Amino acid sequence: MGVSGVSGVPGLSSVLGVLHTSPVHVPVFDGLRDAEHPGLELHHHVEEELLARARREGPDAVVPAVRAALVRVAGVSGGGGVGAVLCTCSTIGGVAEDLGGDLGIPVVRVDRPMAAAAVAAGSRVVVLATVASTVGPTSVLVEEEARRVRRDVSVRAVVIDEAWDRFEAGDADGYAEAVARAVRDVRDADAIVLAQASMAGAEALVPDVRVRVPVLSSPRPGLAAAAALVAGRGRE
Repeated sequence: MGVSGVSGVPGLSSVLGVLHTSPVHVPVFDGLRDAEHPGLELHHHVEEELLARARREGPDAVVPAVRAALVRVAGVSGGGGVGAVLCTCSTIGGVAEDLGGDLGIPVVRVDRPMAAAAVAAGSRVVVLATVASTVGPTSVLVEEEARRVRRDVSVRAVVIDEAWDRFEAGDADGYAEAVARAVRDVRDADAIVLAQASMAGAEALVPDVRVRVPVLSSPRPGLAAAAALVAGRGRE
């Protein structure tokens, strides 16, 4: 699936390829772009099977498929090219990030800035996820960011079992409510991480919790990081 963002003739400095595993993310990131990065053009590419297979077989099983997807979204085969690629799926984000170096494509995993913010908030990080396949990659990412800044953290993960069925049924409100309930149940945390981009809608439902502890989601900081990278490459 290809969806262009801002109209006009794209230049390398203003184009970001975005790899999704669900089409529901396209309007979310377009909305964030329109509000905060109006000069940025997004080229969306959706491959739902990547997440489905990674859930069944593990992220390592989709390495060749993610590599092929990155080539497509980056425009390598077509010669168009983009400034960078943003992967919005937390389950395959680490795979995509690692492959970017091999392919010569700057790849940003959407959840890395969120993980850095969680580590900065304190030593007790609770990771909430709605699919179990995300728990490992997100927990490892938080620990990696902690090592990078030489901080000790403890990571506790909770899978919200009932939520994903609602997401797959297209019940966005019910999905957000299920995540919000899980957020309210968290105790003894310095930061609460919403591991998947799809969970960001729950933030607005828990203003009471956010007064006490940061509730962090990935779309806004992830897009900001990718936009900054694209802009930086355009100035090179």
